[in-house]
Order: sequence, then structure tokens, then C-alpha cells
Amino acid sequence: MTDMGRMRFFLGLEVLQKEDGIFVCQRHYALEVLKRFGMEDSNGVMNPIVPGVKLGRDGGGVRVNETYFKQIVGSLMYITASRPDLMFVVSLISRFMSQPTELHFQAAKRVLRYLKETVNYGIFYKKEGNNKLIAYTDSDYVGDLEDRKSTSGYVFMLSGGVVSWSSKKQPIVTLSTTEAEYVAAAACACQAIWVRRILEKMNYVQDGGIIMMCDNSSTIKLSKNPVLHGRSKHIDVGLGTGRV
Repeated sequence: MTDMGRMRFFLGLEVLQKEDGIFVCQRHYALEVLKRFGMEDSNGVMNPIVPGVKLGRDGGGVRVNETYFKQIVGSLMYITASRPDLMFVVSLISRFMSQPTELHFQAAKRVLRYLKETVNYGIFYKKEGNNKLIAYTDSDYVGDLEDRKSTSGYVFMLSGGVVSWSSKKQPIVTLSTTEAEYVAAAACACQAIWVRRILEKMNYVQDGGIIMMCDNSSTIKLSKNPVLHGRSKHIDVGLGTGRV
């Protein structure tokens, strides 16, 4: 067995270990992706999707090469291992890998242009950062134009960096913003339990409960006092995990 020193590169992930913390990124892989899809000389943009744009099936649009589109989405999905800022838009365009159109292809190309502008971005974990696990959860409301389902999102912070994140369409159609936020909070709570147990296995025990941040006051009240009444009892019992 040979000691090769500190890890610097692993499966496309670059690791820079400094005195004040650890920085992880996928700059080299991102440059390869840009070159592969002919976007290395493109003009960069500062956001991965045009604000306010909602993508749909676009049944009457011009079809594009399905395999090529899937290759772009798959490559971008791998980059989300160190780029939580790409998670939402990559999850969004991945819904259209079956019969993609020029509209979806242009959305994917914009993500590549954003990647070009932010190729040096990554995650930095501070050596003296906050060792308390904190979760943030949010949701849109009936954002999908096809089935009117909402999208849940959460992120977990530890030592100043992101350790777990997700952007996923909800399995049910919610009837209010409170319900949509509650479903998102429930998914976040389940992930919080899993992350907490992983940290315990690493002897990184969290004292007390895990802090979860939610920006919907009705959802917070419902999670603290889950009384079943006409406006909430239809929520699936499996989602009743709003507290950690």
C-alpha cells in the first residue's frame, strides 16, 4: 500500500485542502463538458435560467436529438455533486428527456453558458465553521405546467458549506401553499434523520434537535400542532414528519 498524500482528485471531483478549510469543485470536468458540447467559447450568463420562465412539454415544438439532449442533462447532473446552484434547473430540464424540443435544448444550452461563467464555483468547508447542522426548506406552488405539482427543495449546511441538497417534484398535487411547504418540510425532515445518523457513524454527534428553516408560518404552526381538520386531514399520513 502506498501513501499518496492528501486527496486532490477523485472521480472528477477536485479537492483543495487549505489551512482554513477544504474546497471541492469539478472545474476540470466542467471544462470537459463544455468542450464536448461545443460551448467552450460561448458567452457566459449570470443565471442558469431566465427568471420567470416556466418550461412545459411544448408539444408543437421542433424535435431535437433525444440522445444528445440526454447526454447534456446527464453530464450536468453529475456536476451537481458540487454545484447545488444547478440542482433546480437540471432537475427541471431532466423532466423533458423524452421527446425534447428546441425550447428545452435552448434551456439546456443556457445552463452550459452559466456553467462557463461560473466554472470555478464549488463548495468551501471552513475549518472553524459552525458545526451545527442547519436545514433550509422551500417549495414553489403548482409550478409544473403539465400536472400542476409543486417542487420541493432543501439544503443542509455544515461548517459553512452545503452537505446535502435536493430539488424534486412532489408526488402529490397540493391544494394550498401551506400543504406544498409542509410536504417539502416532511421530505427535509426525513433527510435530516438520515444525515444525522450518518454523522453519528462518523463520530460527529449533533447535540439537540436539528434546526429546520421554513418561510411559511402556516406550515410551521401545522408541524408544531398537527391537528387534523377539514383543511389538513387529506394530507397523507406518511408526510406527518414535520419535526426532528
